[in-house]
Amino acid sequence: MIRSVNPLAQEPRYELIGRVLRENILSGVLPQGFVLLEGPIAAVMQTSRVPVQSALRQLLEDGLIHRFDGRGYLVGQGGADVIPIRRDIRELELEIPQVVDEALQTRGTWRHVYDKVEEEVASCQIFGEFRIVETELADHLGVSRTVVRDVLARLQERGLVRKSPSSHWIAGPLTARTVSEKFELRGIMEPAALRLAGPHIRYAEVEALLERTGTDPGITPQYLGDALLELCIAQAPNTALVEMIRSNRLLLSSVDRALILLGLPRDEDTIEQYQTLLDLITHHPIDSACEYLRYHLSITARRYLARMKIVAVIDETGSFAPYLSPQ
Repeated sequence: MIRSVNPLAQEPRYELIGRVLRENILSGVLPQGFVLLEGPIAAVMQTSRVPVQSALRQLLEDGLIHRFDGRGYLVGQGGADVIPIRRDIRELELEIPQVVDEALQTRGTWRHVYDKVEEEVASCQIFGEFRIVETELADHLGVSRTVVRDVLARLQERGLVRKSPSSHWIAGPLTARTVSEKFELRGIMEPAALRLAGPHIRYAEVEALLERTGTDPGITPQYLGDALLELCIAQAPNTALVEMIRSNRLLLSSVDRALILLGLPRDEDTIEQYQTLLDLITHHPIDSACEYLRYHLSITARRYLARMKIVAVIDETGSFAPYLSPQ
């Protein structure tokens, strides 16, 4: 029996997403003035934000959407009388042709195995440089080489792997200089974005989070960092700046999760700093919060490096995944 091949299976993901959005705009399912946000679209399409960003840029160039004084894009060509429609796109019944849906599902298989690989790759590079062998990774996961390449592309996007001159996939080493430079960038960009975001911060949600912090055991430093980004910093009406901040955080967030999985305890002092920062955001001029955020990031950078040094002395010989080859 000959298995039929989906003609869209090899089409770039951003083109598949753009195809769906375009057809729903032209059909009126996405009405004029509807606010398009990367996160909800990525959730509907079962993908990361990067191909969504590319799809939106293409729609912008084609004149189907436009920027406005707020987050995201508005459907349509604009005009003074356009009123933003703020609804979750997941509540709409988007028209997604079966052939496109199947192609998205096929290309989304990597998501089922990605977290496991990210954890293993992020953990290993604290101990040096490793080569990732594609065939062994495919055998380790029990998936095809196509899925493996999707996983590696996502890891490359997050800054966890790179291609060597000989086209081998390489992870690490994660150096103190790399970490320091990432935090230096955070210290420049994030306070600037927070200042811009001042009028747009979701203050009610920040206050609710502040009340729970310190009493809810589920609120970790990682949770608070993500919440600070989404509720405050990402509200800045500068999409390019927010995208750079998200990209710069990716490697640090992945390695931070790996450090915790390697046995390092929760940092209670960091939680207290987040409480102070959230209080400044909700009850004081935004400039005070921006200065404290810069101070908080400098302290966090030193703690991050100290945690890396603790883990680096652990003998991990023989405990790495079989597809990781020390160099």
